[in-house]
Amino acid sequence: MATTLNPARPFPGAGKYPLDTGHYDEAFAATGTPRPPYAELLDALARQDLVVLRERVRSNIASLGLSFGPGQPIAVDPVPRLIESTEWVALQPGLLQRARALNAFLADTYGGQRIFDAGVVPRSLLESSSGYEPRMHGLLDPAVPAATVAGLDLIRDEEGKLLVLEDNLRTPSGATYAIAVREAVEPELGTSTAPLPLDGYVAMLGEAIRAAAPDASTEASAAILSDGPESGAWYEHCRLGRELGIPVVQPRQLEVERGRLYARSSSRQRSQLNVIYRRTDEDRLSTTEGELTALGELLLPALESDRLRCVNAFGTGVADDKLAHAYAEKMIRFYLDEEPLLPSVPSFDLSDEGDRQRAMDRLDELVLKPRDGFGGQGVTIMSRATAPQRRRAIGLVRRRPEHFVAQETIQLSSHPTICGGRLRPRRIDLRPFVVSGPAGPAAMAGGLTRYARGAGEMVVNSSRGGGCKDTWIVESRRKGTR
Repeated sequence: MATTLNPARPFPGAGKYPLDTGHYDEAFAATGTPRPPYAELLDALARQDLVVLRERVRSNIASLGLSFGPGQPIAVDPVPRLIESTEWVALQPGLLQRARALNAFLADTYGGQRIFDAGVVPRSLLESSSGYEPRMHGLLDPAVPAATVAGLDLIRDEEGKLLVLEDNLRTPSGATYAIAVREAVEPELGTSTAPLPLDGYVAMLGEAIRAAAPDASTEASAAILSDGPESGAWYEHCRLGRELGIPVVQPRQLEVERGRLYARSSSRQRSQLNVIYRRTDEDRLSTTEGELTALGELLLPALESDRLRCVNAFGTGVADDKLAHAYAEKMIRFYLDEEPLLPSVPSFDLSDEGDRQRAMDRLDELVLKPRDGFGGQGVTIMSRATAPQRRRAIGLVRRRPEHFVAQETIQLSSHPTICGGRLRPRRIDLRPFVVSGPAGPAAMAGGLTRYARGAGEMVVNSSRGGGCKDTWIVESRRKGTR
């Protein structure tokens, strides 16, 4: 049920801020009282013309060259998401635990496969996962985590509890976007609140890349492998290359000779590479028929000769398969002998007859997802779908249940967002980033908050028109109300 409020403090934007009792609002309690960390920020916003503020941030974003793909400027909202330091400190162990377990799963998948032999995860996951890369068997270095960079998508449920919606381990993007958004937003707000800095992320990543060199006595000769300017994350690739001091190369610049990988520069000079930070959309070495892909022909000889390491490794897609997500908590118990600290959104394995029947009995209440989908593609929120959309989704599940998973529908939390000169609630998620380096996993202080552009919209991905917010970890204040 929607209500409106007029907070006691000055509030920017004419009109009342609508609160929906069906989900959690990050900035306001159900009573309309600002949650403690937001009081000063709301006061600072009240002193600004929100349209002018938005245009200043847009100008800053343009100056930075921040975009999502060629000619697609990314939407950035000036109102940052605030997370109190006490909550962040409590959240971090769960992020690191999950990254450790998922990396253990990948090492096991391309090693002894104990978890499948034990029946904890069904072997059918391997047989049907598009992210499984058989040619990586025996090629993972135990000292180099397969998913060096993990992006975990978190949402807050109706009660304010954080849950993992998805795990992203192939080529998770957005960390450098978070840094750029901070640079564009923070100077414009005029608040004394100081968020934890983000400048440690690039150093962590650089250390992990250097540590991935095959020979510990040899200095890493690394490059970022990108699809080029047509990539949606081209900005990130270029910025990381500059800040890490390593080149960004495209597959056409690579050559393989006698088990060694070389890159040619624009001046045609050739240099050997022993570490690739892999950021291409192509994440396969071989086709489903077992033939090498063009990228496999370039990289596999150097991987097999032990003269090359990839960050993130090929084959990590098996762990961000939506079906693997359904077993993530079991992975934590199996590999770490610990109870999960950060719960997953409950999921149904539709290839399992019992799970499928339970899901079909209440399908109208669930979310259907293709197992290998990117960026919210193919997702059907059944309670919001039209009758034709529901019929199509049900037909697909009945014909090929092993290609889909079902999840409980969680009403994403909302956050004040500038819309037409006023603050209006828009649904959000959070992608924190974990880097598993030589000293173990560590998390960026916050991550990238993404928001849906439309009122009530539940899909926040940039590829579906979503925007970004700065994420501030701030000093904890007095305890607020729900």
